[in-house]
Amino acid sequence: MVAPVATSALFQGASSLPESGAKTSSKLGGVPANVDTAGIKSRSSTTRGLKVKANAQASSKVNGTKVGVMEGLKSENEAPPHPQRTFINQLPDWSMLLAAITTIFLAAEKQWTMLDWKPRRPDMLVDPFGLLQDGLVFRQNFSIRSYEIGADRTASIETLMNHLQETALNHVKSVGLLGDGFGSTPEMCKRNLIWVVNKMQVVVDRYPTWGDAVQVDTWVAPSGKNGVRRDWLVRDWKTGDILIRASSVWVMMNKETRKISKLPTEVREEIGSYFVDSPPLVDEESRKSPKLDESTADYIRTGLTPRWGDLDVNQHVNNVKYIGWILESAPLPILESHELSCITLEYRRECRRGSVVQSLTAVSGGSVGGLVDSGHVECQHLLRLEDGGDIVKARTEWRPKFADSFGSLVQLPAASA
Repeated sequence: MVAPVATSALFQGASSLPESGAKTSSKLGGVPANVDTAGIKSRSSTTRGLKVKANAQASSKVNGTKVGVMEGLKSENEAPPHPQRTFINQLPDWSMLLAAITTIFLAAEKQWTMLDWKPRRPDMLVDPFGLLQDGLVFRQNFSIRSYEIGADRTASIETLMNHLQETALNHVKSVGLLGDGFGSTPEMCKRNLIWVVNKMQVVVDRYPTWGDAVQVDTWVAPSGKNGVRRDWLVRDWKTGDILIRASSVWVMMNKETRKISKLPTEVREEIGSYFVDSPPLVDEESRKSPKLDESTADYIRTGLTPRWGDLDVNQHVNNVKYIGWILESAPLPILESHELSCITLEYRRECRRGSVVQSLTAVSGGSVGGLVDSGHVECQHLLRLEDGGDIVKARTEWRPKFADSFGSLVQLPAASA
């Protein structure tokens, strides 16, 4: 819009249209004679054509004799001389031209600022919205925010689990398989099916801190006849060091009956082309969890209820919320002196709005009082409904804070190398 303004300012002062030309322009296209093509009202006369007749009207006559005419003014009968046409008086109004040029530069600077999306620092993320690697492995970067860290100034386990969940959903979306449900494909939506996690294992080698950028890779693989395995590999975006490894198994549930469903052939064909033939990043836990109840638990937390914000779009409690409830019954000395290094979750049933939950924890290998300097600690956990029914069984491993990381080396699947 600034270009027409600058153009009109450039040529308006250089020449003026004759009166006959102005009348013609009003006939063509219905544009008024006193409005130019840029929509700016033009002056009816130029400065150099202004006569001094109006100033001379102050003179008066006494007995037919002219008196009181100021010096330098012409009489009524004298016509002013026509100004000589030179290069100087043919130039445009410089103030208007300068204003137009300034407007052009300001508008261009504003547009460039809006389009300048490139990172200004080398440690800023380049692909924050995710990128599909070789059509099979999905990659997304995250920056650790100040509100995502805990008392230790590191990212909380809930934050990291949310990153895993976010990349899983964006992976499904990026390949065009996201239906109306929470990660459900179009064929699943036709059959009223949703995904639910059956088992999940997470190993944390090192926790990122505030301001760190992490790179999350995720892919899917078949798991048995009716399950799908999803793996995640989290690295430090700057150094490439491995931070987290995770594996999970997902099955389908009927949204109306809330019962586990078989994997339909149509759904398998729909997602089968995105499977990666690779072993799980975390070896499946083969140990059987011991029975945990009021008699065997060391710590019990009761009266836990889901809030509205804890529900997902499928109207059940988000699986990340379960981790927070599990830690509600973990002894404070462990939380203060140790950090979570590994967690295994076995989901038994869903928790919905209105449920009242109990959190039970049993510490393995001795009393809590001697754990501060005892090295690694293992705990058993159980979330259950107060009216009966297990929700989640879990096992956690803890290492002393500021201990060296595991230092495991893991490669991406061959399809993405």
